[in-house]
Formats: sequence, structure tokens, C-alpha cells
Amino acid sequence: MNSIIESLRNGLIVSCQASPGTPLDSPQIMAALARSAELGGAVGIRANHGPNISAVTEAVNLPVIGIKKRDVTGYDVYITPELVDVEEARNAGARIIALDATARPRPGPHNFGDLVKHIHERAGLLVMADVSTFDEGVTAARAGADLIATTMSGHTPYTADRRTRGPDYELVTALSDALNPPAARMRGTGVPVICEGRIHTPHEAMLALEAGAYAVVVGTAITAPGWIAEQFAAALHRVHKSPAPGD
Repeated sequence: MNSIIESLRNGLIVSCQASPGTPLDSPQIMAALARSAELGGAVGIRANHGPNISAVTEAVNLPVIGIKKRDVTGYDVYITPELVDVEEARNAGARIIALDATARPRPGPHNFGDLVKHIHERAGLLVMADVSTFDEGVTAARAGADLIATTMSGHTPYTADRRTRGPDYELVTALSDALNPPAARMRGTGVPVICEGRIHTPHEAMLALEAGAYAVVVGTAITAPGWIAEQFAAALHRVHKSPAPGD
């Protein structure tokens, strides 16, 4: 398992996901996006939902981070919320299971550490904890998570103000300093911190590594052509609406 983590060092993890009902919502398309990402130099893939994870694992020779997004009545946690979701991702071929590790109540197991223990002992897989704050990251690491990701920064009520700030470099730096300082990296004893969320350019990805990230996850800017087209269309619209010189 350490070799899997080492293979991610300083690399690009591409999130290949599509919202249900959108044009890209197909295992075959997700597999094609993942294979394209691999050819482009990605070191890992993050995929959602069993059929998509299965298609991706067959298409690439990279570690696949599996999740299952599912709403559970009465709970805000939706990234791999229960054991059944862990099993779906595992059975589809994921080598790493990512799950919500925020301070919000979980539908079951209620204790995040119990879920980590199950994934390690029963499934034999690595755990990526998706957090939104420094305290959540430290708590998840103490509970045994193998990787800490800033995925949920801006997506919890108490971090909503960060959503318009771009990548959360401050959180990356704080967690990296606490969980994976240089001395620990040299010994291989730290808990790597993954920067995920609102990275839209190669320059922003580079800044994430400089902030202390072990690896970087990019999704929308690579695998969401609708969003990419929207950026170009919006830019052209702004130019069209700008006053002509001399007006």
C-alpha cells in the first residue's frame, strides 16, 4: 500500500465524474476520460459510482480512488456515507476509498474511526479523508486515514466563505506542516495531504505543491467540457458587452 501512496507523490490525480443525467454520465465516457488523463500524465483517477469505477479500473493502469455520492435522509454527509457504499467501490476495483470526514453526523458507522478500521481490516484498502477544516484533518489522521484531502473546504456550512477564494492553500499548508512535515516525509511516516477543490489552471496546481500538497486533484477544469465551454462563452460575452473604444 505504501507503493500506491508513493506513486501519487507530486502528481496529478484527475477526478472523472459526471452529474446524473448529464451528457457525460456513462461508464464508457468516464473510462475514456480516465484513459485520456493517464496518457496526459495523471498518476491517479478519482471516480464515483460502482459501474463508473469498474469501467475506469479496466481502462487505466493507475490507482483509482473510489467514492459513492449518495444522499441519506436526515444527513448532510454524501460522499461514501455508509458501509454499503464502501463495499460498492471496493467491489468495483478501487484501491483507495475516499469518504467524508467532516465533523457532521454520519449515518453509520457513526464513528469515522470505525469506518476506517473496517476499510483497512475487512477491505484491505487505503482511506482518503475528505475534510473542510484543520481540526477535521488532524482528527481524521488520528483515526487512521492514510491520506487527507481538502475536498470539502467550502462545502460545509462553517466553511462556505472559502468557496469563492479559489484553492484553499492555507488549509493545505497548515495540514501539511502538522501531518507531513519534511522530516516525516523523509522517514515516510507522515500523512500526505492532497489538495482538492477549485483548481482551474496548471499554475494553481503548481502553487498547491508549493503550499505543501503531496499531490493535486483536478476535476472540473479537465473533465467537464460544459464548464470549460461556459468559461470561454462568458469571456466572449464580456468582450461583446464592453464599450467600443472612444465610446
